[in-house]
This record gives sequence, structure tokens and C-alpha cells, in this order.
Amino acid sequence: MFNSINPASGEAGDSFEELDADRVELALSRAQTCFQSWRNSPLEQRTQLLSAIADQWEANKRHLAETAVREMGKPITGAIAEVEKCISGFRHYAEHGPGYLEPTEIKTPTGHAVARWLPMGPVLAVMPWNFPYWQVVRFLAPTIMAGNVALLKHASSVQGCAALMQQLASAAGAPDGLFQNLAIKSDKVSDIIADKRVVAVTLTGSEGAGAKVAAAAGKALKKVVLELGGSDPLIVMPSADLDLAAKTAVTARVQNAGQSCICAKRMIVHAEVYDAFLEKFSAGMKAVKIGDPMDEATVMGPLSSVQQRDTVLEQVARAKAAGAELLFGAEKIEREGAWMTPGVLMGLNPESDVAKEEIFGPVAAVYKADDIDAAIALANDVPYGLGSAVWTTDEAEIERFARDIEAGMTAVNSLLASTPEAPFGGVKLSGHGRELGPWGMHEFMNLKAVMFGGGKPGD
Repeated sequence: MFNSINPASGEAGDSFEELDADRVELALSRAQTCFQSWRNSPLEQRTQLLSAIADQWEANKRHLAETAVREMGKPITGAIAEVEKCISGFRHYAEHGPGYLEPTEIKTPTGHAVARWLPMGPVLAVMPWNFPYWQVVRFLAPTIMAGNVALLKHASSVQGCAALMQQLASAAGAPDGLFQNLAIKSDKVSDIIADKRVVAVTLTGSEGAGAKVAAAAGKALKKVVLELGGSDPLIVMPSADLDLAAKTAVTARVQNAGQSCICAKRMIVHAEVYDAFLEKFSAGMKAVKIGDPMDEATVMGPLSSVQQRDTVLEQVARAKAAGAELLFGAEKIEREGAWMTPGVLMGLNPESDVAKEEIFGPVAAVYKADDIDAAIALANDVPYGLGSAVWTTDEAEIERFARDIEAGMTAVNSLLASTPEAPFGGVKLSGHGRELGPWGMHEFMNLKAVMFGGGKPGD
């Protein structure tokens, strides 16, 4: 059984039955049967289904959001925003998906070739709890548009969200087997990856989980896309709008209680503006309104679980032991649930073990850099390379950062956020492959070259 725990109160929520081997086999068989017909479905049918799913999500927006709040603790305003983003994701692929599938004609020395995108089969997604809807939609919407079918292994703590997504797809008219939630534990994943009916796997999660899934996929010679952790830098240069940079840095650090892979965790500030930025940033972090996640005035709710909260507090303790100064915060709040205060660390040794880790909670590390070279070196001095953000109005500096920061994404004078139109993914230990846009849809498609000689068919 999967048992939901409300991280705001510690109270038990709904329970969900784990699938046994027979029901897993039935799901795989159903997926394969559905693929045989869905792969040949007209593009109009796919776009209509995506639009219908978006309509279902629109009609059930509050229910979806409240389910996420109860299962993983994010504030209701953030949960509603996540649902709205998912709706835009479904509508994006409904509108632009057919264009992403257009064949390309290429001239060859003996005639011409046509490069066509063709579906491959059932794709397994292993997804985390922090954005329980958006992480799935990033995979689900392009999967439907591509003509593939989707199998979801969601995090144990958000099985209510997972079940609700499958229900809404069915209510929108999805064929039986097109999208199935597999309520299984992690130890069952490798067997599903090995099953010949599953053609590929995508995972968003920890480095450890990614390594296990990649090993299983590699053993079966199957394509894998990994979106793993991040310890993203936010670099502030002298020409930056310090008020806006500090405000955005606070949002990056406390949204979703700091449990976001792509939001800034390390603030790297030029020496000329370090003191001014630190003052503004600290004031913003101290002013964050913590409270009931169902209250629309709340900015930060609890972390997703007591275990996750305690992991962050343990990292802060190790940072202090390694010589860092805790400027304020990062303390347990004595109440039922997974509560803590936002905090700021200074003087953390970049070479310490904890400095190389991802702190998946509302704690920032602030560093001082003497120049752009030092800032870039610090930004790259972690094993991750997911996102980054830079604050400067100097065009030459922007070009340096875009070229030299080792990351899959760089936001310029803005909060880094994924969007359906742009590629999403990282380098180094942050994974490989891309989601979103045409790039995400093409990851799990067969790019077939159809070769023609000089003559026409029938010649």
C-alpha cells in the first residue's frame, strides 16, 4: 500500500493499493495493444485529445491543486500555477505538435531522401514528487502527440495526483492503455525497463535513481532521458538591477520550499555589489510568509516530508562544521509537519563536500567573486549543470556567461523557469537528453530516412 501523509500536519491521507505482478502484466499488455492502433491515429485525433485533456484539467483545476497541496505541501497558489502550466503544455502540443512532425526532404547525389518522425512504442516515465503534475506533463503531452503510449511510475507520496491524472485522461476520451499510472515501488522498475514491450524510459529525480535507471536501460539497450539534480548558480554583476535580482533570488530559493531542481541555490555576487545585494537578499528571505499551504497569502509551506526537512537541516549542520557561517534561519519550526525557516549561509568552502551537493530546501549559499572569471569558475565548480541565471546589462558579459557556464539553460535577468516552447535539460551529473519543444518529442521517436533514387515510383 501507498499511504499519503500531509506534510503540513503529519496526518494520514488516502491509501492506494500497489499493483501486483498480474496487474502490471495486464497494464503492459494493454499499452502494447493500444500502441498498435494509436501509432496510426490521425494527427487531428491526437490534437483533439490533447485539447480535451486540457479542458478536463481546466474544469478540475482546484481539485488537482488541492490534491497536490495535501500530498506534498506546496502553497495553493503555486499548485494552481503548476496546473495552469500543465494546461498550457497540453495546448502547446495540440497547436504545434503537427508542425514538429513534418517530414524533411533532402537532396541526395542519386535522388532525394525524406526524414520522417515515427513513433516507437510504450515509454516509461519515472517521476518525482516536487512538481507532481508538470514533471509528468512534460513527458505525457509530447508522448501522446508522437503516437507513443505512456506508462507512469510516480513517487510513492503523490499517488493521488497520479491517479487523478489518469482519470482525467480517460474522461477526455483517451483510448484504453494510452496513459496508465503504475502504482509500484522502485524495486519493480528495472523489470519493466527490461520488458521488450517498453521501448524507452525517462526519469526526473536524484542522481542515484538516475544511475540505476540508466544502468537498467543500458543493459536492455534502450534510449533514456535523465533530468537529475542541480545546484544552480545565480550570478550578480555590478550593472545588475539589485532590487530585482535580490527579489528574484528570494523567489528562486523559497518557491516550492526550495524543492526545485532548476532554481538558484548558490548566489555568486561580484565584490562591488556583494554587501548591497546581501542586505537586500537577506531582508527578503527573512520576510517570507510561512504558513498554511491552503492559505492564498502563504509564500512558503512545509517541505514535502519530515525526512526531507531533516536532510536539509543535516546539510546545514555539515556546512557549519566545514566553516560556513549561518547568517540566519534554516531552523526547525516546532510544530507537527515538515516545517523549517529559510536560511542563508556565508563563507562556505567551495571545495567542501556539502558545497558540491544539492541543497533541496529553502537555504541559500552566498559567495563573493572578484571578477567575471572567478564567478564563472565558481558557477562551474560543482558536478551538476542543469540551470543558471545571470544578472547583468553588459552584452559582452552575457555572451561570456552563455558560452562558458556549464549548464543546459541560462536565464538572463529573469527567474529560470521551464516553458513548453524551449528545450529543458542539463549536462554533467544533471543528466542528458532534453524535454519540451520539438526536441523533447523527438527524443523517443524513430527518425527514419526514406531513400529515393532519381526515378519516380512506377518508373
